[in-house]
Amino acid sequence: MDRQPCVYILASKKNGTLYIGVTSNLLKRVWEHKNQFVDGFSKKYEVHKLVWFEMHETMESAIAREKLLKEWNRKWKLELINKANPCWLDLYEDFV
Repeated sequence: MDRQPCVYILASKKNGTLYIGVTSNLLKRVWEHKNQFVDGFSKKYEVHKLVWFEMHETMESAIAREKLLKEWNRKWKLELINKANPCWLDLYEDFV
């Protein structure tokens, strides 16, 4: 999973505040969010739970997908998470 482009969604809780990001190192980036090394939205609203992610072949495709997801309405984002992770488990725990 290291050094592979990825789009991810963090949540504060089930159906809570969402954050969409892109990274080339998912585990490192989520760890940074969880330990509040990332200033801004996720730190301010305590959005640290990895609830969805999608790997990509290139950073360009990951960035394009991130931009698309950010344009989606909230209902579509919740449906995307619920389809892949209906219990809203913190997927980061599966990797550490």
